[in-house]
Amino acid sequence: MNYSDLATLWNSVCRKLRSELGDPVVNSWILPLSIDKFDANTLYLNAPSMFLRDWVVNNYADKIVSCCQTENQSVKVINVSVSSANAVPEKIIAFSRFEQIKTDEVTDLSIPLDPKLTFENFVVGKPNELAYAAALRVAESDKVAYNPLFLYGAVGLGKTHLMHSIAWTIKSRLPKQRNIAYMSAEKFMYHFIKSVRYKDTMAFKEQFRSVDVLMIDDIQFICGKESTQEEFFHTFNALVDNNRQVIVSADKSPSDLNGMEERLKSRLGWGLVADIHPTTYELRLGILQSKAAACSVKIPDKVLEFIAHKITSNIRELEGALNRIIANAVFVGREITVENAREVLSDLLRTSERKVSIEEIQKKVAAHYSIKLNDMFSPRRVRQVAVPRQIAMYLAKKLTTLSLPEIGKNFGGRDHTTVLHAVKKIEELVNEDTNISEDIKLLTTILNR
Repeated sequence: MNYSDLATLWNSVCRKLRSELGDPVVNSWILPLSIDKFDANTLYLNAPSMFLRDWVVNNYADKIVSCCQTENQSVKVINVSVSSANAVPEKIIAFSRFEQIKTDEVTDLSIPLDPKLTFENFVVGKPNELAYAAALRVAESDKVAYNPLFLYGAVGLGKTHLMHSIAWTIKSRLPKQRNIAYMSAEKFMYHFIKSVRYKDTMAFKEQFRSVDVLMIDDIQFICGKESTQEEFFHTFNALVDNNRQVIVSADKSPSDLNGMEERLKSRLGWGLVADIHPTTYELRLGILQSKAAACSVKIPDKVLEFIAHKITSNIRELEGALNRIIANAVFVGREITVENAREVLSDLLRTSERKVSIEEIQKKVAAHYSIKLNDMFSPRRVRQVAVPRQIAMYLAKKLTTLSLPEIGKNFGGRDHTTVLHAVKKIEELVNEDTNISEDIKLLTTILNR
């Protein structure tokens, strides 16, 4: 076979494998392979790394030959080698041995990418323009632009959208040259723990250190997890030393990641740190207009402006509000008006209209119990201080949208378990102590005025 025939054969094989194995497996394990030649019933393939070569041979060799034989019966053997000058002796797997190979279920390294989360669908405004520009630069650059690129911001502001956009752009530009591993920090930890459990840490190390682009979402998840941080630290260093791109997202800047080792904080801040600020009215309206233009239902501008004014917490709730209004119009037949939108979104509007700040809660509670404001942050544990501080934490959980870790940070850097304990303690006291119950009601009324 000449190279043109080989290319035709391989394209057909890839299509068949995609229908049998699915997109994630083919994109991660099959597309990085390249055809070399066909000789004496043997199809020669090249792999970019020893790990990928071994994984393909041990898990997909039978499928590859089976698909090859539907196109050309003369293919009996595949030979997969590493296209590196330092390659180890290649492995040859004969078709007669394929039935003897037992394989475990394969967990794909990267999570599936959402086709809707692209740069084209990302609405840019002042709060996110730096993060957008940095992400686009990294995605379109042939060289490592910033290492690492660290994106951070509160929940629902667009970090994950930018991460998916970067991956899509790199895949479309360099589908075979760049091996991308994109996952949550939780999945990274899962892979690491699994490798330790099965005493296969060397395979884990080679797998993660052979990628061209490593993308980790929500890195704050490994805060306080020392062994996982240790492994990520060494993986990070190995990739950066080899000029491989690392992209990370979190809910806080590197310096504010409580429970993260100082040396890892330092590494994460090496490159470009880009934050995404809370949305402005203009950005929220732009996002709604973009979403509305893509749907088949006509939504009046006044309704979009109403939603943009009222739903200010994050983009996810903003889009959820729009989807709810569209669903009511399509499924129930309700006219889309400001009045109907107000009724449909009544629960969201009640939540969104809570403008209570954690600072205001601390001040009101401290004044009510005649303690110093500094006692809210101090380590003092005497009851006359500890109970008001727990009440303030309880009210912060009830009256704001802050997470437990965020609340703890505002109370002298306490962790989320301390806040959770405080919330549960006050919930018990509300049912047992009439005075505490009355205090909570009074403070809630004062703070909601």
